[in-house]
Amino acid sequence: MNRRQIAEQIFLTGIESVLPDKLITSTMVLTGNSLHIGQMTFLLEKTRNIFVIGAGKASAIMAREVEKILGDRITRGHIIVKYGHSTDLKKIKISEAGHPFPDSNGFKATKELLEIAREAGPEDLVICLLSGGGSSLMCDCPDELTPDDLVLVNKLLVNSGAGIREINAVRKHLSNVKGGRLAGAVYPATLVSLILSDVIGDHPDIIASGPTAPDPTSYIDAIEVLEKFGIKTKLPARVIDYLYEGAMCRKPETPKPGDVIFNKTSNIIIGSNRIALESARLKAQEFNINAVITEDELQGDAVSVSEYLVDAALKYRNDKHEVKPVCILLGGETTIKMTGNGTGGRNQHLALLCARLLDNKPGITILCGGTDGTDGPSKAAGAVVDYETIITAFNKNIDPEEYIKDFNSYNFFRKIGGHIITGPTMTNVMDIVIIIVD
Repeated sequence: MNRRQIAEQIFLTGIESVLPDKLITSTMVLTGNSLHIGQMTFLLEKTRNIFVIGAGKASAIMAREVEKILGDRITRGHIIVKYGHSTDLKKIKISEAGHPFPDSNGFKATKELLEIAREAGPEDLVICLLSGGGSSLMCDCPDELTPDDLVLVNKLLVNSGAGIREINAVRKHLSNVKGGRLAGAVYPATLVSLILSDVIGDHPDIIASGPTAPDPTSYIDAIEVLEKFGIKTKLPARVIDYLYEGAMCRKPETPKPGDVIFNKTSNIIIGSNRIALESARLKAQEFNINAVITEDELQGDAVSVSEYLVDAALKYRNDKHEVKPVCILLGGETTIKMTGNGTGGRNQHLALLCARLLDNKPGITILCGGTDGTDGPSKAAGAVVDYETIITAFNKNIDPEEYIKDFNSYNFFRKIGGHIITGPTMTNVMDIVIIIVD
């Protein structure tokens, strides 16, 4: 097995450890009429209804496991998943919708989900299942705006180079469900959110735009994000007017910490990037490779991150005191500012940037992959590269700079090899970078 294959096996083991079915069964246990969720216990004879709602790439498998545990005790439910991420459910309705950008199915499904949330009363339990992708899947818009407005806002934000906290600050203030507002719809019922984290720091207010968590951001923050990334002038005037109305206190702010609606709300992180990295580290050791986790908050522009990764690899390679081979493991999520019209995703783009820097630098293998199995709008999870990547490209008369410039990394790797193809993994805990240094 060569280094590329070993890197892929390490990556797949990391994903295996954060599959939703395992995470749900380790968090939720039914004993007689007592339902244990984390450190909490609910006496079901005192619970009138159990509703299950949620959204995200992993929510279908999460819901399936909840159904296995609770069965007919579930009154009804509704979750929203990305196209191709469904599974068979008996008590909970499942809708497929657009990702990474909202579509009409998402708007329709979110309306139905909110109806369930508002139906819940003081003696009811609402279980909310959230994972990465929830921001675009659980979508709605204020009455003053149109769904097309929201789609445009999302596209401009995602391609702007803005970080997820900045993107979600805007999303929260153009929604009746994000930024804690779903918790407001559920109140006064008891709400427990089981969350698979896809954000750095595992902050519940950022994951899926924090529909069940207090929101520390404001309308002013949202406006500043649009100005910072040059988006404000590209949007219809009614969108900007809406945000300014909010900034002038003419529209309700998102609920903040201390709001009464959170008195009966619990947000539990059941899976994270760190868990995946720990499992990947153990797998690397099975190959007799020294393994170290150096970071689980990797972020920044892909260009600067690629330089950081290759510099780190060279330092390990040149350190005579470092036991080699060594596997360096990192997790997080980079950003890219799209200026081309190609196909790819942040992981493939990052891998291609790394490949350019690895030219004439043997002994280093780098894999960049998304744990959800779908990197951007492509069929790949990511790519693995080494110093031979650029050599192979030139031998096939392929200029990597053209593909970098056009953000066309998917077609670059399709032609020269290196893709990591997993299919939808049904989980999502950000990205993993695996560097093997000989």
